[in-house]
Amino acid sequence: QLQLVESGGGLVQPGGSLRLSCAASGFTLDYYAIGWFRQAPGKEREGVSCISSSDGSTYYADSVKGRFTISRDNAKNTVYLQMNSLKPEDTAVYYCAADLRYLDIATMSVANYAPDYWGQGTQVTVSS
Repeated sequence: QLQLVESGGGLVQPGGSLRLSCAASGFTLDYYAIGWFRQAPGKEREGVSCISSSDGSTYYADSVKGRFTISRDNAKNTVYLQMNSLKPEDTAVYYCAADLRYLDIATMSVANYAPDYWGQGTQVTVSS
């Protein structure tokens, strides 16, 4: 079965850290750009970060720049999102997506964006 599986979400206090993982099953991530999205209740989906398949270029939304870091380990077929200095406004369901096409924050923000694969999401809650 071809799928993406996110993990690593949870409850964390403001200022804390979490590392999300996006693991592929049934296919290799080597040729895919990977994006992380999030959606909070009552809000539109937001593109958070992405990493290219070719040269490892990374892109970040302004809201997370300097706090989040995306990376990939092709040997483990996994992409990570390290989230530091978390704020209550980071609370959302986080999804990863795999796309054979070029990906950046602008592309991720298109309303009808449709990647090749979506993960099922993992909840991140930042609260004291």
